[in-house]
Amino acid sequence: MVSEQLLASFIHDTKYSDLDEITVKTVKLQLSATWGALIAGSATAVSAAVDFVEDMGGKPEATVFVRGAKLPSHQAAFANAAMGRALDIDDHISPGPHFGCAVIPAAFAAAEYVGGCSGEEFITAIAVGTEVSLRLKLEEAHYSGFDPTGVTAVFGCAAAASKLMGLDAGQIWNALGLVSDRSGASFQHFIDGVLGGPIMQGWIAQAGVECARLAKCGITGTINYLEGIYGYFHLFGRDDADIAPVTKELGKEWHLKNLNFKKYPSCGNTQGSTELILRMMKEHGFGGDDVENVEIVLPPYAFKLVGGPFKIGANPRVDAQFCVAYCVTDALLRSPVTLSHFDAEMVKDPMIYDFIKEKVTVRMDPAVDRTHYASDINVWTKDGRQYHGQIDIPPGTPAFPMTAEEHHARFYDCAKYSGKQWIEGREEDILDFIGTFEMKDDVREIVPLFLP
Repeated sequence: MVSEQLLASFIHDTKYSDLDEITVKTVKLQLSATWGALIAGSATAVSAAVDFVEDMGGKPEATVFVRGAKLPSHQAAFANAAMGRALDIDDHISPGPHFGCAVIPAAFAAAEYVGGCSGEEFITAIAVGTEVSLRLKLEEAHYSGFDPTGVTAVFGCAAAASKLMGLDAGQIWNALGLVSDRSGASFQHFIDGVLGGPIMQGWIAQAGVECARLAKCGITGTINYLEGIYGYFHLFGRDDADIAPVTKELGKEWHLKNLNFKKYPSCGNTQGSTELILRMMKEHGFGGDDVENVEIVLPPYAFKLVGGPFKIGANPRVDAQFCVAYCVTDALLRSPVTLSHFDAEMVKDPMIYDFIKEKVTVRMDPAVDRTHYASDINVWTKDGRQYHGQIDIPPGTPAFPMTAEEHHARFYDCAKYSGKQWIEGREEDILDFIGTFEMKDDVREIVPLFLP
């Protein structure tokens, strides 16, 4: 139980002064990515789930952003997290977990529940929560169909909420032990093109807040939730994952700096292919009208998630976001790529469907497994030319970071996509608030900027 004890102490003891500059900067990027995604996500089908929790009502403890409703803290966390994940454009890391749009809603609900907190305290809670989740991140082979977000991000939600609720180290240990029983989810929801992904994100934010509150009430949780015979590293790590990185240099070396941010509004495993086809078009001077055939080659993990045939089901946006053939074809025929390109009417465009059916092939090749995001693309043009490209590192990763202008442009695109006229003109105010977040006496001051 050494790892469990060290994690609880780390969560409890970490102060803002313990964070390095890049960690604070990364948390601010998480805030802009998550809150931008939430604004845009409020205009999607996920809003029906928010209607559901609002109809349930309850004690008015925390705010549903954009909507304005006041709900019990765990329900507000659910609503904000579900909207934040609706468009799949928040922070992420290989092999697929998304942290910000779960940890941030859980933390903000906790902050409102206790009557507010300073910007420094909030940033520290997000940093600690995200770091815990990152430390528990496993490798591709371990998940084997489990959704990495549901497996690991739930711990970060409990960690952040516990810290802001002022739990002592023993109570934090209990909160993490309790939330370990809420760990898990299937990747099948994305493959099937349903809305289970955003709802799962809401559930884990909700669980984080609930478990922190239960622990504060004195409810005990699993003690050996990591190292135990039936603990995390047996159930998900399959008894061959290395537990040492969980606590190695904990509090000294921040894994937070490794987070990725999305340049394109689709699955992380499509980011490299989208970027690659746009590079090839620019370098070689061809467009969609010039193309005879396209072959996309992916490593096994990515192929299983986004390499399947293009289909349109009940949720066309999800079908498109998790189909590399659609993402590459969209970039070929309609660049620059924006959020609106994944709306149902755009996904159903016969031009896109016919192009994919007649000209696009996706196949798997273990030889392409150079990195999690690797992709090869071969293009044959109508005039007999052939081009080959490959990419290992997509934009938005630490090795290929997005610029400040690109981050801001994505936030503006989210605001525009929401269709909320009242948000127009507030984008810069929100970004300025985030930029000086550590100077705020009470983070609740930002709430009016997100309400009509």
